[in-house]
Amino acid sequence: MLIGVYGAGYLGTVISSCLADFGSPVTCFDEDAPRVAALEKGELPYFEPNLRDALRRNMRAGRLTYSGDIQSFASRSSIIFVAQDSSNYVESIAVRIGKLGHEPLIVNASPSPVGTGHRIEQALKAAGSKAGLISHPLFLTDGCALEDFNWPDRILLGGSSSSAVMTMKQIYRPLVMRGVPVIVTSHETAELVRESATAFYATKISFINELAALCEHVNADAVDLALALGLDKKIAPRCLQPGAAFGGPLAEAHLDSLGQLARGAGVELKILGAAREVNRSFSSNMADKIARAVQSLTDKQLGVLGLAFKPNTNSVAGSSSMMLVRSLTRRGAAVRAYDPAANPAAKLELEGTVRFCDDAYLAADGSDALVVGTAWPEFRALDFKRIRKLLKTPMIIDTKNLLDSGSLRNLGFQYVGMGRA
Repeated sequence: MLIGVYGAGYLGTVISSCLADFGSPVTCFDEDAPRVAALEKGELPYFEPNLRDALRRNMRAGRLTYSGDIQSFASRSSIIFVAQDSSNYVESIAVRIGKLGHEPLIVNASPSPVGTGHRIEQALKAAGSKAGLISHPLFLTDGCALEDFNWPDRILLGGSSSSAVMTMKQIYRPLVMRGVPVIVTSHETAELVRESATAFYATKISFINELAALCEHVNADAVDLALALGLDKKIAPRCLQPGAAFGGPLAEAHLDSLGQLARGAGVELKILGAAREVNRSFSSNMADKIARAVQSLTDKQLGVLGLAFKPNTNSVAGSSSMMLVRSLTRRGAAVRAYDPAANPAAKLELEGTVRFCDDAYLAADGSDALVVGTAWPEFRALDFKRIRKLLKTPMIIDTKNLLDSGSLRNLGFQYVGMGRA
């Protein structure tokens, strides 16, 4: 069975590389010739751990190939994953595939609002196509996308065709045999699960961040609080770490779509609205906290470590650290910033307002305080004795509670965390 993947962006590259790792022959199509040429050389325009190795490994083995010829691609593929990084063209792409006359099983793995699957089926029917359709939301997070694909919590399939479901189970046999649950439901339910999951994560993150603010006023420790809450099997620890405002390239889009769907149905999602408001206030509240710590932001120099929306990615979309940097500069601070992977992307948005550094020590040099904005693990291994000498004032403001506060205080630092006593 030859699998086709329509789209060679971030999502399509992850899907095609991982499916090829299952042993299936995969052809990835994209109309962007320079992008295809770069991928055929094993070059990636984004940072994602282990993805380049998976891409090159499968290309060497002959399991992964690329194409810019839509007719050839569609005629050889019995199943085609539509893998676009946004939902803008998903419906037109699916109908285009269905009209080519080869009638493959179309798998919509792109982020899509509720109702997309139904509209695609109606459009295919109107075009006289008998191509099948499965709605297949994937729950991949930047920085651990391959792990999420290969060890998913569940495989979610939306559609009414039992033969299409059996085909998908065959493709995912390595995961099904491992015991990964397969949930079969309608297109609408599958689409709603994706947006609802994002909304639930947002609510948990906002909840723990509000409690972290309370901890600072009652001499409690938010990290211990989160650990104790997370060990409750009804709650679990994921997305329950104080300081990590939610962000990412799809989070706001999912929440916007879910909110719009609810308003159209005459339903008010009060908790979701409150969670988003808490998240939006993160940068302003954190800037206030930093201003109190350094006694006014005016004419202060701050070193910021981390600009990506989370570690192990170069994406700054929806990044709380980026929002914080903008808030700091608006209030008169000079910022020196460093990120292990996201400096190029951040420069496109912050050029002229921030000085970008090649390492953490240059960001710290001459700064009034050092701010941890993204929880990159490598920041834990910095030479903090050296950093103490570089800073004007030995102060670290850890917006992610990443570092060991006790060790830093023993070295003479003033450590300011999130919800820490």
